[in-house]
Amino acid sequence: MSNDILRFATAGSVDDGKSTLIGRLLYDSKSIFEDQLDAVERTSVARGEEQTNLALLTDGLRAEREQGITIDVAYRYFATPKRTFIIADTPGHIQYTRNMVTGASTSDLAIILVDARKGLQEQSRRHAFLATLLQVPHLVLAVNKMDLVDYSQDRFEEIKAEFSEFAAKLDARDLTFVPISALHGDNVVSRSENMPWYTGCSLLHHLENVHIASDRNLIDARFPVQYVVRPHKSDDPELHDYRGYAGQLAGGVLKPGDEVTHLPSGLSTRITKILTADGEVAEAFSPMSVSLLLEDDIDISRGDMICRPNNTPVVSQDIEAMVCWMTDSRKLTPRSKLIVKHTTRTAKVMVKDLRYRLDVNSLHRDESADHLALNEIGRVRLRSAQPLFVDEYAKNRQTGGFILIDEATNTTVGAGMVVKAE
Repeated sequence: MSNDILRFATAGSVDDGKSTLIGRLLYDSKSIFEDQLDAVERTSVARGEEQTNLALLTDGLRAEREQGITIDVAYRYFATPKRTFIIADTPGHIQYTRNMVTGASTSDLAIILVDARKGLQEQSRRHAFLATLLQVPHLVLAVNKMDLVDYSQDRFEEIKAEFSEFAAKLDARDLTFVPISALHGDNVVSRSENMPWYTGCSLLHHLENVHIASDRNLIDARFPVQYVVRPHKSDDPELHDYRGYAGQLAGGVLKPGDEVTHLPSGLSTRITKILTADGEVAEAFSPMSVSLLLEDDIDISRGDMICRPNNTPVVSQDIEAMVCWMTDSRKLTPRSKLIVKHTTRTAKVMVKDLRYRLDVNSLHRDESADHLALNEIGRVRLRSAQPLFVDEYAKNRQTGGFILIDEATNTTVGAGMVVKAE
């Protein structure tokens, strides 16, 4: 089995067939257990449906099943001989925008479903914008329910042209169009005989073969220190002075012998060993979890960063970012005091000002806005009590992303993407 993992999110307007599509992928790739299928078949019969409702495979919450909608982000896993997949089934309703942001933030690819009868909806545009805002490298527009428009090529081309025009305003790097019928399986796992005019590959074939290795930043070495490893007791004399720095590489490649710089001190040293759970390795690359052993004894603690001497992130207390506000218990306003969690570093932060609130549907900037409410997105300036080691989100999603936490309740209230650091 290949270790290659593709994370993808499904999005779109309500009733566009996201859950049915995922159910079809799981069913046709034989990734569900017999008892799961039996339960879905029984529920479908009890509800008087003519055929098995594959959407029930993913609609896990009781409220979702009763209303026939997706509310929470549902994660599903399946594998083919070529690749392992992690699916984030995100909600279509406008009030669950934050869930869409959560699901897409770690995705390599986003599938935006459109009902062939209805064409592009407000939510289709909203989710396409959010996917590009979150720097999801690959977008697929799946025009679903083609069986309900008699597999019309003209209808498909019409929707394709309309979306291409909208996508031209966005930062969409890789865009693919596939006409499908999730209900009947047309062009989902295998090519459909009902659409001989379509010369592209099936959706699953695209998911199996889309190139994602070059999407990761392997140039800028970034190692946020998560934990300092010191053996408590050992009879091995070599372990008496052992000090390892554990964490997950957020970018770049590191090898023993490489010269590295520690932030915030600015001191340089060399890597002597790189260890994983399986033993010593000759190199480490993003997103591997490793322990680094260094030549010199530098005072390093959680939240610090190890990087290259001539390639360091911006060290700054002032950052400008796009923030998606995720709570209805309070609003984001200038002078708000919060906690920022960036890589492994946590610090107090204050909102200096709100530059503008963004209308996700029209892309209009409201510069008179004085707050962000639940599910709203805006550009803000933040001042941190401690320096943060940041890159622009477009350059590195790990070192360019952060979450905002309420000091009083310790709940996550916002997610941000660094636009620039000063």
